[in-house]
Order: sequence, then structure tokens, then C-alpha cells
Amino acid sequence: MDDYHGTQVADPYRWLEDSDTPESRTWIEAQNHLTFGFLESIPSREKLLNRLTELWDYPKEGAPVRRSGRYFQFRNSGLQNQNVLYVMDSIESEARVLLDPNALSKDGTVALTQWAVSPDGALLAYATSESGSDWLTWRVRTIESGEDLPDVLQWSKFSKASWLKDGSGFYYSRYKQPEEGAETTELNQYQKLYFHRIGDTQENDELVYERRDKKEWGFAAEVSDDGNYLVIHVSQGTDTRNRVFYRDLDSDADFVELIQELEAEYIFLGNDGPVFYFRSNSNAPLGCVLAIDTENPIDRKTLIPEQRDALQHMIMVNDEFVGLYLHDAAHQISRYDLDGKSLGAIDLPSIGSIPSTLNDFELTGRRDHDELFFSFWSFLQPSTAYRFDFQTGEANPISLPAIDFDVSDLVTRQVFVRSKDGTQLPLFLTHRSDLQTDGTNPTLLYGYGGFRISLTPRFSVSNLVWLERGGVLAWAVLRGGGEYGEQWHQAGMLENKQNVFDDFIACAEHLVEAEITAPNKLAIMGGSNGGLLVGACVNQRPDLFGAAVPIVGVMDMLRFDKFTIGWAWVSDYGTAEDPEQFETLKAYSPLHNLQHGVQYPATLIITADHDDRVVPAHSFKYAAALQAAHAGEAPTLIRIQTKAGHGLGKPTAMLIDEAADIWAFLSATLDIPDKR
Repeated sequence: MDDYHGTQVADPYRWLEDSDTPESRTWIEAQNHLTFGFLESIPSREKLLNRLTELWDYPKEGAPVRRSGRYFQFRNSGLQNQNVLYVMDSIESEARVLLDPNALSKDGTVALTQWAVSPDGALLAYATSESGSDWLTWRVRTIESGEDLPDVLQWSKFSKASWLKDGSGFYYSRYKQPEEGAETTELNQYQKLYFHRIGDTQENDELVYERRDKKEWGFAAEVSDDGNYLVIHVSQGTDTRNRVFYRDLDSDADFVELIQELEAEYIFLGNDGPVFYFRSNSNAPLGCVLAIDTENPIDRKTLIPEQRDALQHMIMVNDEFVGLYLHDAAHQISRYDLDGKSLGAIDLPSIGSIPSTLNDFELTGRRDHDELFFSFWSFLQPSTAYRFDFQTGEANPISLPAIDFDVSDLVTRQVFVRSKDGTQLPLFLTHRSDLQTDGTNPTLLYGYGGFRISLTPRFSVSNLVWLERGGVLAWAVLRGGGEYGEQWHQAGMLENKQNVFDDFIACAEHLVEAEITAPNKLAIMGGSNGGLLVGACVNQRPDLFGAAVPIVGVMDMLRFDKFTIGWAWVSDYGTAEDPEQFETLKAYSPLHNLQHGVQYPATLIITADHDDRVVPAHSFKYAAALQAAHAGEAPTLIRIQTKAGHGLGKPTAMLIDEAADIWAFLSATLDIPDKR
């Protein structure tokens, strides 16, 4: 028993937190034997796997990135496990392979997760991760020859690279080396900012900034385009607010603490001399653009005021501000001059969004460029790269994805659902155009609802298989995300977290009331914070769902902050160390609200043995508790993927296998006939 402020809480499966003990390994092997035995016995599983493989096999291209006269682009011939980085001398010239992550491992489990080109275009700093881990290893490659230099940097995590203007080296962040054997569980705190000079060993890297008194602070460095300033975004866990420090690179003076307190978000966009431009939500919950004169920081000017839609992202291209706005959870691109005057919009093909990869949006360009590149996708359009010409004002596709699938009989529409407290929620529905509202349609409801992450339309080959078998895809926009700005986020965090579950349940109830589906035909799915969402809603309304797929979920809300980066989520969740927050967390924690004797929906829990963000103990303990509590005959299984992590960089082969297992599980448990 654990004592939380006088309340005794049992934790009978604590032993599963150490996944390397003989007892845990035996449990894991037994669970996988049971799960894969069930999945492999489903008649449609092999057909689903073949169909997914067939559809996945088409060429894919990301938005080009222009740097120093060259163009860089990720491509995938179809079924390559990892996307390959190509380089071109011009946008029309033949591309050559610069870095192929598939050559770094036999099974495709080494992924390219970060990269940055030096200002002179000579060198590429790049980071790889193994088996889905958040740990990064940095290397440096000569772009002309494609050969790696001896430089190797380890124990970096949650870091990008930012080069000095002269290309002599770059800034990056790292943690101390963890204890041997604790690499995937040890708390990650006291991040430090370093400068690596090309040719030096990591031991000689210069410590640029640390705060021994602030274990929760993280540092993301950015060198201004003019090369004059080093700007540090100082984060505190996953709090969306941040501090900003900077230093003149021609000076050895201490950093200037421009934004000293956590009072809003400030994202550096660029500068004109001492005047810095920021995307911010200071006194503007939906977002704005500010100009701050660093020589007189009190002198602030709002260049682009808060609009009616939420500002999610902004860059400077062609001496303009180009911003991504969210209109009812779909993207729109707007242009402004340097004084904040509107220059109009860049038209997008339909209701959709700009994808984000490698922790950034595929919207690329520099202030001195006269062209902008972006990718666009929707539920029915694969990611397509476009080039926008500022001279002509036209956006044209660079190439069209040649996927062998006819979407002409499918439609996407948006409806609005009223939540428990009256809040209106956008819900995207994608289905066959001849959908019959007779309550018999198998439906997958997907959600997230947290950390100001916006759930926008996106394309998935996997979802096509569901749609062509007559399934409905329901995409829920929940509070806790960023779709309507900071107030929407705050309405679904901390003591307001129950709103998120109420929102998701309201969407499910709408699908049933509209006779799109029925509880025995309704499945719910979500990953990470979305896995928590699924677990909590299954506990609160087990009667409403026929199946549930929580993926790498945060299931133990009383101990999540004890492992790796879990402490950082306290800003959204709170902590059990606080008496009031403990009561809130315990009230919805998936692990702690399972009831013995209840018939729960068919459940397929998915996790990975190398997940060092949401450690697999969450799913292990939840699976064990669910199986012990469940009174029905519906299967409650856990699928534990080896050599995989939280999801980033997962090889194509693993993605296809996992998707086949999910659709096979739902086909069997929702009794979906095989229409192919």
C-alpha cells in the first residue's frame, strides 16, 4: 500500500515496473504468446496485411527545404522502413542520396530524427535514435562527399542543432549519462546546453548554459539568421509557456533574461538588429506576433493582433510573416508584411492540414527566399508537396502521389457535437458517400485532447483499409488541445481534465444517437495522452464501446512522474504529491478505476519495450489489472512490440504489422464481415 495524504492505494503490479526481472520477462512472453496467438487466428488478418502492404507501396515525397543554394527532401520509394534524405542542386535537378537511415540497421530500427545544414551548405549535423528511443546520437556529414566526420555526440534528448554563422560548430542540448541499465527509466532532469566545435571530441564541448537550481528547465538554442544572437527558449516541462534568454555572440557577457517569468509562450521568429519578433499568446490566447526592442524591452509592439482563429505556427519568408491558422481544426495559411498588414491567404486544396514531421511543420522557407514549400494532406489526399511562388502568387504541386486507391466514393464532413456542459466540439467524419444511418456501421472514434496538441485532418494508408471495408472514421477535436487557442487547452488540463473525457463520450453518444453506429460496433483509439483518454473513457462508460485500442498510454496517473520525462507532464496533469491534485488524478486514473466484475469492451493494449517516454510499465500494469477485473468474454490483450519506442521513427514494416493486427482485432471483436 502507498499512502497518499492519508489515503491508502494498492499497487499490486508494481513489480512490472522493472521489465527486466525474470518474473516480468516471463509475464511479457506469456502475454505476447496469448495475444499473437489470438491475432494470427483471425481469418482476415493475412488479407489485411497484404492489402496494407499493397496500398503502402507508393512513392512519397516531403516538402523540400532550401539551404545555401541546395534543396533537401525526404523521399520513400514505397516500403522503405525509413525515409531517405536527398539533396539537389536545384529544385529541377536530379536528386542524390545524402543519408539513407535504412543502411544503418538491418531491421530499419535506426531512424533519422533531427538534422540541420550549416549556413555555408557544407555540413549536415544529424541525429539518429535506435529502436524508437528518445535518446539521440549526433554525427556530422560532409554534404559534398556524403562521408561522416569523426564527431559523435551522445546522451542528447529533446534537442535540435543550431549552427554558428561561420559553420564552425553548433549548439545542442544533452543530459548526464544515465546509470547503466537505467537508460530507459531514469529521470531526465538538469538538461544542459553545449556548443560542439567541429573536429572536437564531446568531452571538449563547451558548456554554454545550465541551471543547477532548476532541474525542470530545458534549453533550445537558436542562432539568429544574421548570426549576431544566440536565443534560448527556456522550457519547463511540457508547460506551453516559456522564458527567453539571449546573448550577443560578439560578446562574452552573461545571457540577458528577456522573458524572465512563465507568463506566456514566446517563439522567436527573427530579428532586425535589436528588434526581436515573436509568435506569442501574451494577452492573446489565440496568438499574435510581437516586436520587442531588446534595448528597451518595455517597448512592445503588436504587429499581428489576435485573429478569430488560433495561430499555430509562423515563419518569416520573402520578408513576410507566413502563418498557419486553425479554422475549426483545419489549417489555413495567411500572409502579412513586416508591419502586420494582411497580404491575403495561400489557398489550400480542401479541408486538411500541413503535416508535421521531425517535430516541425512541413512549411519551409527563409526570409531571403522568394519561394515557400509546404506539404498538404487530408483524410482522403496523401501528403503532397507544393511550391508557392511569391512573384506569381501561385501554389503548384511538385509531384502527385500515385497511390492506387479510388477515393471518389468517400467523403469527409464536419459536424459539431454538444458536450456535457454545452461546449461545441468539431467532429470530422469520413465514410462512404452512400452511408446508411441504420446504426450498423463499424466506426472508429479517435482522439487525443491534451498538451495543446491540435488534432487536425491527416492522411493514413491504414485508415483506407478501414474505410474500404465499410468503416466510418470519426476524428474528435477535444478540449485540452490547441485547436482554439490557450483557453481551449486550459479547459482540458489539471482540474479540468474530466472535460476531455466528457467531450469524447459526447462524440461517441452522438455517433450512436445519429444512428451512424451502435455501441457494439463502436471502437475507440488513441495514443500516449490519447491512450489515457481511451482508458479513462472505458472505465467511465464500458457500456458505450464495443472495442478499445489504447496505444502507449499514460495509465498510472499517480506514478507517471517517477520515470524518464514523465515529470514534465505535471504542467498538464498535476501531481499526486499535491493533495488536491491527487484527488483529481485518482478519480480518472485508468489503472485505479477498474472495477471487478464489470464487462469491459474488447481491448487491445499496445506498447513497446523500448518506450522511454511513456514507459511500458503503464501498459503492463493496466493490462494485468484489466484482465483481473474483467468479467466478460471479450478478449483483453496486450501487444508488446520489441525494438520499438513511443512511435517516432517506427519502421514501415512494424507500422504495417501493427495496423494489420489492429484492424484484424476490430474485425473480429466488432463482427465486421470480410467484404474483400
